[in-house]
Amino acid sequence: QVQLVESGGGLVQAGGSLRLSCAAAGRTFSRYAMGWFRQAPGKEREFVAAISWTGAMTGYKHSVKGRFTISRDNAKNTVYLQMNNLKPEDTAVYYCAAGGSYSTRIQDFTSWGQGTQVTVSS
Repeated sequence: QVQLVESGGGLVQAGGSLRLSCAAAGRTFSRYAMGWFRQAPGKEREFVAAISWTGAMTGYKHSVKGRFTISRDNAKNTVYLQMNNLKPEDTAVYYCAAGGSYSTRIQDFTSWGQGTQVTVSS
């Protein structure tokens, strides 16, 4: 497994932007597919975005397409989530996760970070 630490969350007004980072410990980061998930109070954890280990494949939750961009830098062992035009409904704890192959299914990710809070005010 790989250890993951998220950063970059915070409070932002609607229409604003944030960039989340997820730093991975371990020399095999480039072999993992990565994903971002989120969990709002009282709701199930849900898929947001995923990226293959090469970065060639990406996928997004429908409601964030065109606003969020997932990317990775394997040399820095880091995956990013650029979030633009944020909406109050994007408020949640955001988690990054690592899995063995590209997927958008939560059950396919085996390593998880502790999460970072994103709050979007209206």
